[in-house]
Order: sequence, then structure tokens, then C-alpha cells
Amino acid sequence: MSNRPLSDRPLTGRRRVALALSALLGSTALVAVPMSAPAAAAGGIAVQYRTSASGATADQSEPWFKVRNTGSASVQLSQVKVRYYFKADSASATYRFACSWAVKGCANVTGTFGALAHPTATADTYLEIGFTSGAGTLAPGTDTGDMQLRFYQSSWQPVNQADDYSFGGAQTSYADWNKVTAQLAGTTVWGTAPEGNDPTDPTGPTDPTDPPGGGQALFDDFSYTSSSDPAISAHGWNVRSNSGGPGVPGATWDPSKVTFPTVSGNKVMDLETSTAGTAESTRQTEVVSKSMKFKNGTYAARVKFADAPKSGPDGDHLVQTFFTINDLTAPMADDYAEYDFEYLPNGGWGETGDILYTTSWETYNPDPWQAVNQHTESRQSYAGWHDLILTIDSGSIKYFIDGQLFGTHDAQYLPERPMSINFNQWLIDLAGQTSTGARAYDEQVDYVLHVKDQVLTPAQVASKVAAYRSAGTAFVDEVPAP
Repeated sequence: MSNRPLSDRPLTGRRRVALALSALLGSTALVAVPMSAPAAAAGGIAVQYRTSASGATADQSEPWFKVRNTGSASVQLSQVKVRYYFKADSASATYRFACSWAVKGCANVTGTFGALAHPTATADTYLEIGFTSGAGTLAPGTDTGDMQLRFYQSSWQPVNQADDYSFGGAQTSYADWNKVTAQLAGTTVWGTAPEGNDPTDPTGPTDPTDPPGGGQALFDDFSYTSSSDPAISAHGWNVRSNSGGPGVPGATWDPSKVTFPTVSGNKVMDLETSTAGTAESTRQTEVVSKSMKFKNGTYAARVKFADAPKSGPDGDHLVQTFFTINDLTAPMADDYAEYDFEYLPNGGWGETGDILYTTSWETYNPDPWQAVNQHTESRQSYAGWHDLILTIDSGSIKYFIDGQLFGTHDAQYLPERPMSINFNQWLIDLAGQTSTGARAYDEQVDYVLHVKDQVLTPAQVASKVAAYRSAGTAFVDEVPAP
């Protein structure tokens, strides 16, 4: 596989240093989008709790919940708030929330932190769990099912749970737990808060009222006339012409090979790579966002991979990509980041057939070569159009292909700095075949979408893209500069 970043891929000497995949079931929500909901029906709520991190200290707290409707009428989950109370580990400690898995879907579960108006010896902070309208309703006698939640210090220092009001180290199976509180439509209906901190206390000045951050989007339908269209630069893209890697040494990055044909009535971006078997004849293509301003959130693109050339003999070691990246500031710098979709239709890097990689990078040293990354691979053809989605939140990196989870990579590989968004197509080498006949390959891109600081499901991505197109919006960029 590729163990060098796309900015520094060599001709030879590849080494596998990929770390093992850690698979997490379900989806992880960084921030869920708030939606309006009708007033809750009258009813009662009970909360069951268990922990899967039972030690007095742990890498992260793991309060898992089930919320049950004990009343006689259906309850809108968007009207339910659950609070877990704990003592911050220091005055400067900050915390991050994540959802590992939930029957209702992690995208429908929110988590925010607040400070208590009246701190006690066991609580000065709370985690408030809420629901979007997508979580639906609870009929009488039913519950939400498992919600496997967690939170941790932003610095990844251990958390001390021994002095946390809501923590129960012996509670390793679900049972009613009255040391958390639940509100229904603004009224406390379950549990007991730390002394003097009822969630409905109108004088409490620190109840979280601000909506979740993020949500600003970049969307581009690639409705341009040519690579020299001034709108491309105005919209923040650079069509590459400068020399350098990755790919065949001495090859040219040719802007004229980036075109915008109409396919089935829709404009697409076409990246053509061609060669006649020599470095001088090799033309590669790349389109890069000029600003490195993209970090956590959702990245999506609809991309057409090709197994065969559109003209000429087949067999070249081709790489077709969609990825994000920032610059390596120093060898093994820990603030480097790169997240790749890479399709090799004719093998390469020791592979002999079709293979698709997703790779998450922590860092690398170009000389002598050393890499820290994690990858997932699939050896099959991916010719044709595919929906590629990458989500990055505070707990993991997830890759989706055509709506299905393809790989989950660990928190060790989360980005520390913003990145650019990139598409390119290039040749690893000229060893795939010996022909000197001219041949050309196409990679096509229908659209690209980024939503800042919000994890969307594949269905939500499709809905957002459809909404832009229904409104006739070909381009929007709301993402602020870093």
C-alpha cells in the first residue's frame, strides 16, 4: 500500500508501516444539528445507567444510558435532556463528548458541557445529553435502547472519576440511576441534582443556551468552463502546474488536462492523466483548495473511478484520489495530517490488481523513511461512480463508500491543524507496461461538500446536496478562514 503521503510519494522503496485498524461500530457524532420540535406530550421519564470504564481513573469516562418512557403518552425525544454531573479535574480542564454507538443513531444524540451555578465537592460541571428531532418519539413503555457515550479531557490526560457525583463504578449493568437528572419539556422529571443545582432553577446562569457550533459549508458543483475560468480561482481552487511529486519524476502537472464536460446533463470535473511511456510524455492532474481551513466535520465527494483508459493500451500503475492534507513542518512533526481515498485500478506498490485504500496519517519522516499511519483496504474493482464520505470528530475518523462504513481509524490520527481539500490523478511509475503507445485515463468528480464541525450521515449528505441543486446553487463557501 501507499505509506508515503501524497505530497511525498517516491518512485520506489515503499515500506508498510500501517498500524492495525480499530473498528468501532456505528457512527460518532461531534455535534448534531438542532431542529425544532413540537411540545412534548405529558409523560414520565426514567433513566438507566451503566459504565464501561469502571476504574477510579480512566482514559475517558463512559456513561452509557437508556431513557425510558414511563408515562401514558408518547414523548418527543427532542424535548428530553439528561445531565451527568462530575467534578472537573482542574480549573483549566476542557472536555470533549463523543458517541460510540446508539440505537437511535449517534447523529441524533448531542452532548454539551456546562458549569454548575453552585459547585459542590463532587460536581462543578455537567454533561447534558439531548436529541435532535431525528431521534423520533418514545411510545409508552419503550426506551431508546443503548446509548454508548463517552467524554474525555481535550489534553487526553486521565480523568479522575472517584469524586464524580454521577459516577457509579460498580454499575456495570443497566439499572435505574437517580444521580443523573432528566428534563421533559423543561421540567425535571427524574433524578436528583447536586445540592442547589436543579436544572430548572431559573437563576442558574450557566445552563447551556448557545446552539452547537459549526455547520458552515463548502459546496461546489464544478460548473466551470475550463481550467482557465477565473471563477475557479475566485472560488478558492488552484489547478496545479508546478513540478514535483507525487508520481513519475519529471512528469508535468498540466492544467489543460482538467476540463469540465457535461455528462448526462450535469457538469463534472474531469482530471485526465496521459503518457506514452516516458517521463517527458507523462501529464498528471491535480486540483487543490488554496486555503488550509478545513478540519473536523464531514467531507464528501461523488467520484468516478476508471479501471481502463479512455484510449490506448491499459496497465499503468495509476492512482485516483480524493483527500485532505496539510504541510509537514518538520520530520515527524505531530501536527501533520492527511486523510486519503486512493484507488489503484491496475495495482502498484506491490499489489497486482484493483485495490482501494483509505489512509489516516499522523506523521512521517521522508529521510530516512518512517511513517505513522493507519489504513483500510479492499481488493476489488471500484470502476464507476461512488459516493465517498470522510467524517472527523473528536473521537475518530470514519470512511464511507456508497453509504456503507468502510473503515474507522483511531483518535491518535485526528488532525491538529486545518487542511486543504484535493483531487489528483497520477502515475506511480512507468513499470506497469512497456508500451510506448499513447494512452489516457480519466477521473471525474461530480461535486465536493464540506460541513464544518458537524458529522453527517450519508443520507444527510445526499439530502444536503439535493437541496443545493434544487435551489440552483452551484457554489457556496461559508467556511471561515482559520
